[in-house]
Amino acid sequence: MSRAYNFCAGPATLPEAVLKQAREEMLDWRGSGMSVMEMSHRSDEFVEIAETAERDFRDLAGVSDDYAVLFMQGGASSQFATIPLNLLGEKAGADYVNTGIWSKKAIAEASRYGEVNVVASGADSNFTSIPDQSTWNTRADAAYLHYTPNETIGGVEFDFIPETGDVPLVADFSSSILSRPLDVSRFGLIYAGAQKNIGPSGLVVVVVRKDLLGKARDITPTMMNYQVIADNGSMYNTPATYSWYLAGLVFQWLKTQGGVEGMGQLNERKARKLYDFIDRCDFYANPIEARCRSWMNVPFTLADDALNGAFLKGADERGLLNLKGHRSVGGMRASIYNALPEAGVDALIDYMANFAEERG
Repeated sequence: MSRAYNFCAGPATLPEAVLKQAREEMLDWRGSGMSVMEMSHRSDEFVEIAETAERDFRDLAGVSDDYAVLFMQGGASSQFATIPLNLLGEKAGADYVNTGIWSKKAIAEASRYGEVNVVASGADSNFTSIPDQSTWNTRADAAYLHYTPNETIGGVEFDFIPETGDVPLVADFSSSILSRPLDVSRFGLIYAGAQKNIGPSGLVVVVVRKDLLGKARDITPTMMNYQVIADNGSMYNTPATYSWYLAGLVFQWLKTQGGVEGMGQLNERKARKLYDFIDRCDFYANPIEARCRSWMNVPFTLADDALNGAFLKGADERGLLNLKGHRSVGGMRASIYNALPEAGVDALIDYMANFAEERG
């Protein structure tokens, strides 16, 4: 059976090599006589899996010993509350940048725990561009500044890392983590849900500078306290063991692909191919300002919305899956994460060209 090209925004496609290795190890992990799903998280076998995964992630992302790497549960959305509970401390509030739906969700949740100052918003452009930082209304006494480097739903992406001085910079890298090189040292905290570029759902990776630990408010649940999670090696309770294991396999696969440098070159090429085709063809359109176009999530519309159903039906028949845009945006969306091969982008472009010729 041939595998389809899965353009889903998440849970997203996984590397075929990783799935095959997991299949081979499903019943018996390296002679242990057990599946990883059956192992105690305290066992020597799983501790080896966990430690290797963290080491490989640190190597790939360039994470120094100044940072703790936490493998937590609950996905990125749980961090919308976890972050203010841990980082606000005695300060009244934090700065947030609003660039789309995920930013809005983070802002709404943080507002439950302190004052949120929205320093800039992309609303005036209908969230099709990123406000220039010179226009931001930041505060020197903010506990942190939070932004979403890539908005998965809207397909808008920062083309710069904000400068925040002494204010810790916090970022939701769920849809762009490990997709290209990143200077982690510029951040106080980054977090990423696993189900796009890391592995299956059920896991969130948090990278937090160690000097920001130990500031959690008294009301912070124990399972959301970064200091507790760090002190216990992300195993205060039973972690998402199988998701952690698969993430480790993905990290190993990424190393065979040239690491984040190699993936960055591939991802830039995939995105450029697709955007270039959309821009050349009058039948399709992308609404995002060119400098702010996402490498990972490419939204596009057809010349006639009445053809959306036929487009999606034809795509499914050709093994081009999950191209329907988010319900809040409409149109189409192609998510082209690390594990989506370049051949998948080529196949999508061929189909789009044929559809436009037949229906345009």
